[in-house]
Amino acid sequence: NKGDAALPLDAPIGIPESYQEHVGLLFDLMAVAYEADLTRVFTFMMAREASMKTYPEVGITEPHHTISHHREKADVKMAHASLNAYHMSMFAKLVGKLKATPEGDGSLLDHSLVFYGSGMSNANVHGPYPLPLVVAGGWQGKGHRHMVTNERTPLGNLWVGVSDMFGCPPSTFGESTGRITLV
Repeated sequence: NKGDAALPLDAPIGIPESYQEHVGLLFDLMAVAYEADLTRVFTFMMAREASMKTYPEVGITEPHHTISHHREKADVKMAHASLNAYHMSMFAKLVGKLKATPEGDGSLLDHSLVFYGSGMSNANVHGPYPLPLVVAGGWQGKGHRHMVTNERTPLGNLWVGVSDMFGCPPSTFGESTGRITLV
């Protein structure tokens, strides 16, 4: 409970024209919702896998979906990697904001579990394995590690493990075949 203290917000009028400002604003709203203890759960899709959005602000004028099907062309792969780095840089700002916001005996990040990922590992062939995910926050367990699962491990196994962490263990989640434990 934050009491009656007002949280300062610098809110634009309308939707920002800049994609980066728009995403930043939505991440700021999520951080404020955490800080105000309005929620402890959020989902946010920065771009759909079939997105035809372009990103001229970082030199990407071909649609996202088009460059995800890189056809093994080095220049298209580089454009897709640049786009992924651009999206990740915005996520990093959210993580930094959560880390810089005090809460109890630590920070909002210390008391959070935040995932960042994609529905595709190799969009060129619509391949979901191995699916890379970034996990941040104090609830992730031992930090600064790289976990690798069997190439065909269902993502549902991770969600079963996460449900366990929060005291609501389902026996299955989606196509899960077991559980991945973070802590």
